[in-house]
Parts: sequence; structure tokens; C-alpha cells
Amino acid sequence: MSTPLILAVPSKGRLQENADAFFARAGIVFQRARGVRDYRGRIAGVENAEVLFLSASEIAGELARGNVHLGVTGEDLIRETIPDADARLAFVTPLGFGHARVVVAVPQIWIDVDSMADLADVAQSFRARHGRRLRVATKYVNLTRAHFAAFGISDYRIVESLGATEGAPVSGAADLIVDITTTGATLAANALKVIGDGVMLQSEANLVASLRAQWSEEARAALAVVLDRVAAEEHARNTREVRAVFAAGVDAAPACAAAEAAGARILGTPHGESIVAECGAESIWVLSDIFKRHGAAQVAIRRSEYIFAAENPLLQRVTDRLPDAAT
Repeated sequence: MSTPLILAVPSKGRLQENADAFFARAGIVFQRARGVRDYRGRIAGVENAEVLFLSASEIAGELARGNVHLGVTGEDLIRETIPDADARLAFVTPLGFGHARVVVAVPQIWIDVDSMADLADVAQSFRARHGRRLRVATKYVNLTRAHFAAFGISDYRIVESLGATEGAPVSGAADLIVDITTTGATLAANALKVIGDGVMLQSEANLVASLRAQWSEEARAALAVVLDRVAAEEHARNTREVRAVFAAGVDAAPACAAAEAAGARILGTPHGESIVAECGAESIWVLSDIFKRHGAAQVAIRRSEYIFAAENPLLQRVTDRLPDAAT
């Protein structure tokens, strides 16, 4: 059956703004026939590709059910919604925004509780001292159960939070919380602290593919176009081209060997009086020093807008796990 590629992106808030900016940098422009209130759209210039604008939590659910092929959402929502996420999804690439931590936070007055082992001791004795189990307020029920089980903590009760989780201990609704935080300022304002090994997940927004979606030939072709652009922008953003010019008669071979030993890639066979290499953006200073030490008269650094390559690792992360034939 012929089915288009369906890409689900956040419909509101900071995630939407960042996702739109990410795709725009990759030359992927969303078009909505009825303007910003339209929850369906298309990708300009890409055949057989549709866009759905949903909440981040809805995107996680639609990926789990295979109703969309690609989606942008936080890893925290993926891990909470889909316990076997690594079997059902392919994490294509982290997007560099939406950073947050899912943490275990206890009242600051619990001065003797600094680790999950300390919390296990509290949970074990809590019923004897207070006549009830320890109460944990959270929206992350599955992540909490898995993390607590890993530390052998079972004598507690989850209080599902529908509002501001960080206020639950102050209001008396719970004794501690599991919640998401970026800076920790809100936790501190509510007299809470993150315990030492209580960071359950370092989360950020990801581009994710559903392995259970209906991957027709048309959907796969559109996927290749989309991920070709995403990979080209990512490659260009993370690397730099370094051109070293040498005086006549200077042997550039030692410079090439030293550059490769430092992790750079020589782009083609050096010829004439210049060498062109590619390195990580963070390595330009090291590489420029290497070339100058080996006799370069001038070193120029250039950033490309896009770098398209014959092989696309992002595409392979998806296609290597799909059936050979479209279904």
C-alpha cells in the first residue's frame, strides 16, 4: 500500500520554536494550508511527506503505535511512555534542545538522605515510624518504578501528579518527588534537593523513527530526502574545513600524518602547496597549530552550510532495522 511519510512535530511552546528552527536550518520548511491553526501540513519540495502538529506527549504515543514514521519529542516522554523503546523505535539523532533531567528529589530537611541507598533505608523504616508507606509524587510512573527497583526499593506508594509536582511535599500530598528539572531552581524554591544518584535520565529532544509504522516505498524515499538534509546540516555544523598553505619546497607529508593522528580527515590527496582537511569544530585550534609547526605559511578555517555525503549514518540507523521489503 502506498503511504506517505508522516512527521510529527510539537505544536506549541519552546519545543515547537526549537524544532521549527532545527528543521529550517536543514532546509525543511513546513507549509500549512490554513495557517498556524492547521494541525496538518506538508514539507515544501518533498514528495509523499506529511506533517502532523501534536503535543510532545501525543507524539510519543503515536510513535509507539506506529501511526507516524518520525517524531520530535523528549527522551523522557519516550522512556516513560514506551518501556521497550529501544526495540520499537530508532533514535535518529539528538537535537540539542529540550535539555532536562528526571530526578529524585527529597526535602532539604532530610539531612541524612543523600543517596538512593539512604532512601532505601528510609522506605524500609517509614511504615514502622509513620504507619504508612513512603509516598512519591510523579508524572513518571514507569521510570520511577524501574529506577527504584534497581536499588531494591519496593516499600513505597506512587501518588500520580497532575499539577505542580514540586509542591506535593509542602502540601502534604507526598513525601518526596520524581520530576523533571532544568536548573534545579524550582526544586530549591520548594525546599527540595536532588539526591546524589537520583538522576534517572538526562533527557533532550530527539528525532525518533517508529519501526512499527507502515514503511512503504514512498515513505522510505521521503525519509531519505529528509534525513539527507538533516545529516548534511549536522555534518556542517559539527565540522570545519581547514586549508593550510605551504611555501614552495616544503614537504607537506609530515603535516598530513600529524593531522590524521590528531583525528582530522585529509580531503583528497594533497597537491601543490596546500592541504585541505576536515576536523571537528572543537579541534580547529589543535589542527591549525599542527600545520603551523610543520611549516604552513597560512591556515584558513571555513564553515560550510551543508555537507552532503554518499553515506548517511542517520538514514542507516533507521533502514538497517526495517524489513527488506516495504509493508
